[in-house]
Amino acid sequence: MSRSPIRPRRRPRTVSRLVPDRLNPDRLTLRGRLTLVTTAVFAVLGCGVLALNWLSSRQLIQANRGLVTPAADTMEPPAPVPGLTEDPGFDAALTTPAAFEHFQDTILDDLLIRSVLLLTVFTALAALLAWWASRRALHRLHQVTAAARRISAESSLDERLALDGPYDEIRELGDTFDAMLDRLDRSFTSQRRFTAHASHELRTPLTVQRTALEIPLAQGRVPDDLRPAVQRALDAGVRTERLLSALLTLARGEAAVSTPHPVDLADAARAAIHDLADEARTAGIHVTRETATAPVQGDPALLRQVALNLLANAVRHNHPGGTAVITTGTAGDAAFLLVTNTGPVLTAEEVPALFEPFHQGRERAGGFGLGLAVVRAITTTHRGRVEATPRAEGGLTVRVVLPARTGGAASTG
Repeated sequence: MSRSPIRPRRRPRTVSRLVPDRLNPDRLTLRGRLTLVTTAVFAVLGCGVLALNWLSSRQLIQANRGLVTPAADTMEPPAPVPGLTEDPGFDAALTTPAAFEHFQDTILDDLLIRSVLLLTVFTALAALLAWWASRRALHRLHQVTAAARRISAESSLDERLALDGPYDEIRELGDTFDAMLDRLDRSFTSQRRFTAHASHELRTPLTVQRTALEIPLAQGRVPDDLRPAVQRALDAGVRTERLLSALLTLARGEAAVSTPHPVDLADAARAAIHDLADEARTAGIHVTRETATAPVQGDPALLRQVALNLLANAVRHNHPGGTAVITTGTAGDAAFLLVTNTGPVLTAEEVPALFEPFHQGRERAGGFGLGLAVVRAITTTHRGRVEATPRAEGGLTVRVVLPARTGGAASTG
């Protein structure tokens, strides 16, 4: 007797997935919550006032019932009022208990309907006023949020909120945020200054050390058994000087550009190809360019370093017989420099770490892991952004986007 296969039970869908995010109270904005709370408070208090008004009216009518109907034990009609028109149905319409009850119910029902209509209208007005008031109250808070996002995206610490208006909790938050930015700016500036000064001061003793080793080595005054050790010391000194030069470039890239100059990224790309021609030929990498005019404003030396570092990364992290393509141009109000290369397959999770200082990647290519970190620092200083995407067939595509200089026309180069 065969047994039917056991099918796994389907997990029931949770209620939170069935409710749209816009209807979920946890997803409401602060403005929406303030509006709902204000409207709810107004509606609850209005209902209370409406109930008290209805009960008070009913009590007043019941308390003054004797003015309209006679007492139940006498059942005598009230004394005629002089001056009133004699109406045969007047006494019957106002003096019978059933007629009075009908009169009372009619008045109270009309009062209730009109009160509910007025409460609905004023509740809607209260909701609109609460929405408008919360928008004005939270406008400066949105300014703080927008500034924090810009600073986070651009990694720029020179922007300040400087909120105006009354000195309330939101302005206090803005002033605290500005003070925090001041401390961070001073801290990073001090760190960059220390790196630049330390790198500069270390160059002199390293130069003296290299000269002291090169002179006897060139004059043949070094014994043969010591020559390999002296050569290793020279190689270590050269590598240290290259590291210091990279640190200086990184410190300069993170500092603000004092005097911007017109720069064409196409010229920077051509200069990078010229400087790396021998290295690319030795590594067997075919470098091509598709350059069009890409005018920007900034530091010429630093922007040329961006093109050089990107192309050097494409050549050194490649395989023999691979390719590297450098492209420049404009798109809208932005200029771009794009470098695409073949190489090892990377995942999207590995890309962000490539821009961290001293990151060596999977394969050590003789560098210090500062090339892409320098690119990101210089690009951020020039109000641009860096986009890196791994290629499915292997390699990497890095795109640097900078604000284009006005008045520059694109032309094929």
